[in-house]
Amino acid sequence: MCGILAVLGIADNADVKRSRIIELSERMRHRGPDWSGLHHHENCYLAHQRLAIVDPTSGDQPLYNEDKTVVVTVNGEIYNHNELRKKLTSHKFRTGSDCEVIAHLYDEYGEEFVNMLDGMFSFVLLDTRDNSFIAARDAIGITPLYIGWGLDGSTWFASEMKALIDECEQFTAFLPGHIYSSKKGGLRRWYNPTWFDEHVPSTPYDPLLLRKAFEKAVIKRLMTDVPFGVLLSGGLDSSLVASVASRYLSESTATQWGSKLHTFCIGLKGSPDLIAAREVAEYLGSRHHEFYFTVQEGIDALEKVIYHVETYDVTTIRASTPMYLMSRKIHSLGVKMVLSGEGSDEIFGGYLYFHKAPNKQEFHAETCRKIKSLHLYDCLRANKSTSAWGVEARVPFLDKEFIEVAMSIDPEWKMIRPDLGRIEKWILRNAFDDEQDPYLPKHILYRQKEQFSDGVGYSWIDGLKDHANKQVTDAMLSNAKFVYPENTPTTKEAYYYRSIFEKAFPKNAARSTVPGGPSVACSTAKAVEWDAAWSKNLDPSGRAALGVHAAAY
Repeated sequence: MCGILAVLGIADNADVKRSRIIELSERMRHRGPDWSGLHHHENCYLAHQRLAIVDPTSGDQPLYNEDKTVVVTVNGEIYNHNELRKKLTSHKFRTGSDCEVIAHLYDEYGEEFVNMLDGMFSFVLLDTRDNSFIAARDAIGITPLYIGWGLDGSTWFASEMKALIDECEQFTAFLPGHIYSSKKGGLRRWYNPTWFDEHVPSTPYDPLLLRKAFEKAVIKRLMTDVPFGVLLSGGLDSSLVASVASRYLSESTATQWGSKLHTFCIGLKGSPDLIAAREVAEYLGSRHHEFYFTVQEGIDALEKVIYHVETYDVTTIRASTPMYLMSRKIHSLGVKMVLSGEGSDEIFGGYLYFHKAPNKQEFHAETCRKIKSLHLYDCLRANKSTSAWGVEARVPFLDKEFIEVAMSIDPEWKMIRPDLGRIEKWILRNAFDDEQDPYLPKHILYRQKEQFSDGVGYSWIDGLKDHANKQVTDAMLSNAKFVYPENTPTTKEAYYYRSIFEKAFPKNAARSTVPGGPSVACSTAKAVEWDAAWSKNLDPSGRAALGVHAAAY
């Protein structure tokens, strides 16, 4: 993952402003510790902090077209860059970087090329011929991007809001699947999938088609020139990612760290994830790395975690902390890229509250809502927790083609039906239930959903709550609506995280980037209505799913 900063139409062009932009860009150096770049043209600046994964030797940014009239700063990976290069035979490429195609595609097709990109990305492109610019973010929002506005009329873009907060009067999260054009004015959506309007699909379930689509998604993400591994919690999603990667590793062009796939897991000693991940790693024959942390070590890291992930959302912070700690360990081993299992629960209705979905229409609408908000939750966590230590997380479940296949299936097949032996995510489990050539041990393939913040050890969340109870008094919580009138925290844990966030990001614009509302086991506010008892047990932990989770509280 890289860090990008672009400032367009700035009033002050003095050398001191150049120094200031370098300083702001360096606030994101953790995202790209390998190299820094800056392009200045008239009243525009494009800055870049690089994490070198594809073409480490010559792919420094910003990148250009042939005559350097088009400049682009990119955060992400373009998995189909080789196929796109074949469409650009009249163009001369300077580097082997997958992102260089963006400059040439713009030259060839104008602004309407973004849908041709298969990957995760946020970029800003400047056309110096008329000083026009565009910015775009990938379909789901796997990579972060913010847009801001200065008092001098300038427009700013950055991977993290810490680069904007001191200079922009107002800023907000850039919407996933959108493009901003200075020529056409404002945002427009470039990603228009069939599921977006929440119309209930009717395509029959084809397990082999689903399996092949996922395998393809994993294989294309093995594009790397540096050592990589898989984050393995021992749950269904990460185990499938590891299993498929292990099968196809020898056929890929990926740079390998030895002959075996490397897998990584973290947890409190004796946690459910550590035990399950160890078993999956042994089954797959991977080189497994097991990391431990204590509740106190997690608590000690909270301020840094909140600074990096830029949120005060409770479930995001609970899950980000162990991921942040694990990423530090992974970085110390010289690994720059990992595959991870985010997105499956949103696509297939894997969270335990989906057990209470009243019908397939509600089930499908909720999965659509969850996918549309991923950039505010799991994508934000996975990207920023790993990027804090210069590690890139790739998420095959959020592949555009795979989502299209999975979201076109009649949701009746996704419904949780105990009477038919169907637990959560049954259609995914069934697709990989191959008796002749098993992908995973049967009991792992059918392991109950465990949210990451629970799976690292149940005492982790309990310990966070105990710590917050000591830091926040009853009087403080009772006055929360006056101190924090927007997104008022309703628990001491939420109040504690909010107070840390406000110290790092003390602006209305910053606090408005964080979503709010009631939730049970990661549900949207709408899905809380599915069970009257849930309104009395509002907590984003999977163990709040009363009557569903085996260890519910």
